[in-house]
Amino acid sequence: MGSDLAGGGRFPAAFMGAGTSSFTDFLSGYAPGLLPGHGPSGPVAAGPLADLPHATTIVTATCDGGIVMAGDRRATAGNMIAQRDIEKVFRSDEFSCVGIAGVAGIGLELVRLFQVELEHYEKLEGRALSLEGKANRLATMVRGNLTAAMQGLVVVPIFAGYDEDSQAGRIFSYDPSGGRYEEHLFHSIGSGSVFARGSLKKLYKEGMPVQDTVLACMQALYDAADDDSATGGPDLARRIYPVVATVTADGFRRLPDAESGEYAQTVVDERMRSPDGPSAPLRAAPVS
Repeated sequence: MGSDLAGGGRFPAAFMGAGTSSFTDFLSGYAPGLLPGHGPSGPVAAGPLADLPHATTIVTATCDGGIVMAGDRRATAGNMIAQRDIEKVFRSDEFSCVGIAGVAGIGLELVRLFQVELEHYEKLEGRALSLEGKANRLATMVRGNLTAAMQGLVVVPIFAGYDEDSQAGRIFSYDPSGGRYEEHLFHSIGSGSVFARGSLKKLYKEGMPVQDTVLACMQALYDAADDDSATGGPDLARRIYPVVATVTADGFRRLPDAESGEYAQTVVDERMRSPDGPSAPLRAAPVS
């Protein structure tokens, strides 16, 4: 673009037309090499995939008036810890957030493009997309990475937010082909997801307050880290704690590290007394 400006002092024609409200569609036509999973001349070729940093476990759950999303901070490359403090949970706009699992580099590019996509639409249309519309846009973007995913460069997001129409939290998951699925109450993605979901099954109750939901998600991440080597638990020595975000009618809020650390300390203190964590209370069947 710089050479076009230097030559005639004008933006290229692609920037001046009415165009589309989808920034991804615009980029596909003008500079497809800038899309996640594509190089300057087409899809990237997969190299030694085990050496690429991978992001892992994200948990999210609905709460009273919104949703909570939390992610551990570990990225792995094969059996090595590639990074101890990676962030996997992001603000996508005022009333939604997105988390990533899979190849970290492509996932981070996907998130940045999704953020621009939502901002671009709002500026051109003068209004924000509905929550379901945002979920559909993200599905299209995941589908655009299908060629790279088939080569092993898989990234899978999880999307959640506050639906202003229903005034409640909603959760959407995806498969590598761009399939979009609405989840109910809670969900988890990544290598430790099976352990995190098992934990939430015994700890989660529908309509929990935000604070209790954050604590349940923290417990779930701890259980995932306990059984999955790719998921990192709270690192109290380095003060590295899970990234936790809430989305309610008041908008997106990322918990400060100090606040997230307090929740993490509560979980660790409890695990010192009971290493396997809290148990769901068993209720006896009523006697007839």
